[in-house]
Amino acid sequence: MKRRAVSIILSLLIGLTIPNWVLAVDELNIKAKSAILMDYNTGEVIYEKNPQDRLPPASISKIMTLLLGMEALESGKISLSDEVRISAHAAGMGGSQLWLEEGETQTVENLFKAITLRSANDAAVALAEHIAGSEEVFVRMMNDKAKELGMKNTNFTNSTGLPQENNYVSAYDVAIMSRELLKHKKIHDWLTIYMDEMLVGKKKDKVQSLVNTNRLVKDYEGTTGIKTGSTSEAGYCLSASAKRGNLQLIAVVMGSDTSKIRFEESMRLLDYGFANYDSMTVGKKGDVLGRILVHKGEIQYIDAVLERDSYILLPKGKTGNISKEILLPDSIESPIAEGQEVGQLIVKDDGKEIDRVKLVSIVKVDRANLLEMFKKTLKNFLTSK
Repeated sequence: MKRRAVSIILSLLIGLTIPNWVLAVDELNIKAKSAILMDYNTGEVIYEKNPQDRLPPASISKIMTLLLGMEALESGKISLSDEVRISAHAAGMGGSQLWLEEGETQTVENLFKAITLRSANDAAVALAEHIAGSEEVFVRMMNDKAKELGMKNTNFTNSTGLPQENNYVSAYDVAIMSRELLKHKKIHDWLTIYMDEMLVGKKKDKVQSLVNTNRLVKDYEGTTGIKTGSTSEAGYCLSASAKRGNLQLIAVVMGSDTSKIRFEESMRLLDYGFANYDSMTVGKKGDVLGRILVHKGEIQYIDAVLERDSYILLPKGKTGNISKEILLPDSIESPIAEGQEVGQLIVKDDGKEIDRVKLVSIVKVDRANLLEMFKKTLKNFLTSK
């Protein structure tokens, strides 16, 4: 199969002046034990301090609990209306909790809400048990997912983040799982709620207030999440995300001395990112970048479309020399599966590859039968006269 390459030069002239008040990266003065600032769209790291250090996670662990919950929800394994019976194990959790009673029931939706706002340990364990049958099995799922995401400095021992031997995570890994969680649209229904309430107890006769532990939800423009955590062992931790325009950032701080410091340093990191960087769209999922001739198929041509969005992160004030190279075959044999890779988009900055995106077919093409192929051959013969 002969391939063809099409190169396109994108003239991206950012031309924005960096304000005089912007802090240089070495002036951020981050006191947390570990910190990182990551671009959501590309995963590019803008700032880091001890990003791979293994530290106690506290309730930041619940980001993975929520992520597995979202995957179970989207796969149909669970539904928001499921009634979950609270076990003795879940009801016996210490730390931040809703004081759920053994034997009471709560919907999956309420459990998600309680985890994201109140950081409720009993709700986290109840959700874990509903998904996996036991917290022990769920923790294995958490570690399997961490391995799948390339989280090399993480080991979970529970679904809550409560202190336990060999329970650790790195700031970089927190950013990775935070980025993955933000890809799920439904979670955003709860991440930015500041206050709510729930009825708890077997008779649903007690009201529990839900106040978001992430104060950036009300204090920082564009906040999209995500999760706080604190124990005497872990100190004060936060994975914060915010979006302004096309730029979405994830700031993680771990091991801060006080709650106030973790929020101040997270906002400082986010301010630095928004003041100094722009996110530029190269292409959007579903964009058609070419057509390919189909041999012996039910249809003659298919469109080659982007499998996902493609972005580049550029410092403000930089003139980008961005090129797109589209790799497509001249033709392709049927049958073709829906979603099958048929080409690639390669994005380069000053000649250096910064992204590679699959081009896929959005239709299924079966092989044509002999009669259909005869009709096509006859039609081509007649129209070529």
